[in-house]
Amino acid sequence: MKKVVKFGGSSLASAEQFMKVGEIIRSDKSRRYVVPSAPGKRNSSDTKVTDMLYRCYEMAESGQPYNKLLNQIKERYNEIIRGLKLDFSLNDEFETIRKHFEAKAGSMYAASRGEYLNGKIMAKYLGYDFIDAANVIQFDSDGNFESDTTDRLLSERLASSECAVIPGFYGSMKNGTVVTFSRGGSDITGSLVAKAVRANLYENWTDVSGCLVADPRVIKNPEVIHTITYMELRELAYMGASVLHEDAIFPVRKAGIPINIRNTNAPEDDGTMIVASTCRIPAFTITGIAGKKGFVAVNIEKDMMNAEVGFCRKVLSAFEDSDISIEHMPSGIDTMTVFVHQNEFEEKEQTVIADIEEAVHPDAIELESDLALIAVVGRGMKSTRGTAGRLFSALAHAHINVKMIDQGSSELNIIIGVRNDDFEDAIKAIYDIFVVAQL
Repeated sequence: MKKVVKFGGSSLASAEQFMKVGEIIRSDKSRRYVVPSAPGKRNSSDTKVTDMLYRCYEMAESGQPYNKLLNQIKERYNEIIRGLKLDFSLNDEFETIRKHFEAKAGSMYAASRGEYLNGKIMAKYLGYDFIDAANVIQFDSDGNFESDTTDRLLSERLASSECAVIPGFYGSMKNGTVVTFSRGGSDITGSLVAKAVRANLYENWTDVSGCLVADPRVIKNPEVIHTITYMELRELAYMGASVLHEDAIFPVRKAGIPINIRNTNAPEDDGTMIVASTCRIPAFTITGIAGKKGFVAVNIEKDMMNAEVGFCRKVLSAFEDSDISIEHMPSGIDTMTVFVHQNEFEEKEQTVIADIEEAVHPDAIELESDLALIAVVGRGMKSTRGTAGRLFSALAHAHINVKMIDQGSSELNIIIGVRNDDFEDAIKAIYDIFVVAQL
């Protein structure tokens, strides 16, 4: 067995957390490759090290005194080193960071040092090899990730390492310039390492016991999802569920490697298994609920619209020309509605409307703002009769007006539009009918 284990920032925020992680890794000899994040918050009023590094570099770049903040970051790491009783120093590393800050190495370089330094400590603590991600995670000269080159470099380097620590979140161009993934990108690094070593399992350790059926900020103590498919997770992640970086799915999905979301603070919990496919019958009709606020519905009406060739393309071109992405597009015989992010659309709305008027000469264009979209996702919906009926009955019972309905052909998800003000109540109503009622 070969397992890749990735630990998030909250799992590595202090020496105490490091010790928990050490126990988890040492309890299973197959946990041979470790991907650490930068130290996260130790408490609710604390600051993540990555945010401190961003701020520190901004100060250095603008000529402000930054040594005090850099020393505070150094002390965060020294506190971990002392707590672990390691005979180890990061003095040389911080001197190198100082020189790179003075040379304006870039904010990506600055942000990447959080994972780099934590990786150094982790490798020393475990007695594992340290492999700098800059040497094995490759980006091209435009900053685009090169998956094939990375897979080759990682595979070749890790073949000679029985146990290793590879810092998450960053890589480099061929000229050595550091490039980072988007925030949460350590998940991607873990996935890439799992693919490269042909791991049997990719364990992603965080501060929750798996993926939850609904947002715990909306639903108190929501149920844990025991098994979820990659496709279901993609649908939920796209609509705001954030346990795992959505781009982390692709490398392991391609290699057929399952992901196990686990809780560092409750390692006895099974967590959530993310798999390509499964014959397991889900505990509930739905797998999960996720959603986002802040959308605008652009309603376009024109008689005989369906007979006009190219009508939809012309409408969508108006949004493309203003660099506005489309979220959903339900349509009827003489109407089509385009859902877009309100913050993207507001400043360009008159330009878009004028372009639509010129392109298709509609009978009417109406805008409805302050809308939310909610995705109800689940492989169990396909084989359960009356799912949509129960959903809309629950919303009607909660006195929530549905503004839009969109069901994918895969029958894996139903997306509904409601007013922002009804967002939380809608999620509660859906959770109650499909989860609480089945408990």
